[in-house]
Amino acid sequence: MTPERGMTMALALAHRGQGCTGRNPSVGCVIVRNDRVLGRGRTAEGGRPHAETRALADAAQRYGAEALRGATAFVTLEPCAHYGHTPPCATALIEAGIAQVIAPIPDPDPRVAGKGFAILREAGIDVIIGPGEREARAILAPYLRMRATGRPTVTLKLATTLDGKIATRTGESQWITGADARQRVHLLRAQSDAILVGIGTVLADDPGLDVRLPGMAESSPAPIIADRALRTPPTARLLARGKALVVGDAEAHPDRAAALRDAGATVAQAASGTSATALLGIAAQYGHASIFCEGGATLATALISEDCVDHLVWFTGGAIIGADGRGALDPLDIDHLADAPHFRQVSVQTIGPDMVSVWTREQETP
Repeated sequence: MTPERGMTMALALAHRGQGCTGRNPSVGCVIVRNDRVLGRGRTAEGGRPHAETRALADAAQRYGAEALRGATAFVTLEPCAHYGHTPPCATALIEAGIAQVIAPIPDPDPRVAGKGFAILREAGIDVIIGPGEREARAILAPYLRMRATGRPTVTLKLATTLDGKIATRTGESQWITGADARQRVHLLRAQSDAILVGIGTVLADDPGLDVRLPGMAESSPAPIIADRALRTPPTARLLARGKALVVGDAEAHPDRAAALRDAGATVAQAASGTSATALLGIAAQYGHASIFCEGGATLATALISEDCVDHLVWFTGGAIIGADGRGALDPLDIDHLADAPHFRQVSVQTIGPDMVSVWTREQETP
């Protein structure tokens, strides 16, 4: 089996785990011997067990432990080298008798950072830094950004009319885009481990923000509500899943905080005036590395103005509302085009009667 073919299978497994592993990387592993796939594994939900451990167990169950000796392991990230909740994956690969490990990138975790490759080589295993680097970095982007900056990766979704409005002057917003576009949104939700909204959205719409695709209900992201005064009703649909994080001033509103905790929410302290950057820092402390934002104009504006949006997914419906409609963003106080945030288009696609364009943040303005 070629290195490209083996890595393609491992990357497909890693892709399936996106949004399910929290702060831990979503890794895929495929074990092959004599062109036969012995075992497959991806990082489990929550981040453990790791992909290598699961692939080794899968192979041993299907073909017996002896079949692993002399095999090749395709892994989408350097195997870990430290003892945590489980023994190092590098050690597990050595003990299983793996002869070759092919991986595209090293792990930036300082507890690993080349140590996994070194341990494997010291044990006589052939280590190849192989194909798939670009694809692996794309899948692991939330983990890599968290390691580099301590900040989660943020994807902002907007759905507007042709003239950039998200609601009529009376506040009506359902539905600006059609059923096909809404299906795509559900898939995007499943690829992040948390979904962020502002209190205005909660009070206006009482959204569920879960994943309503066949067989994917368990992929619904954890809700995060930006709610300074803790006005979220304890009966809000977002609290029903039992894993919501409400960020607000619990010290100023202890009774409201207690009611939310009684409803199953976690309440994180954030004083009035907390920035979007600080809000994301709190989300990171609670283990969220990939955040999908479906908040209203106020929250979207705060994230953009503080340069916190990494990916922008913009759905456009065919209606026109006019200047008295609700805009997608609040004022950004920009006087010069050179000061405007810039994004680079990645793709554009027609979805039913609507259009979706995907943009990534520009590091330098043109």
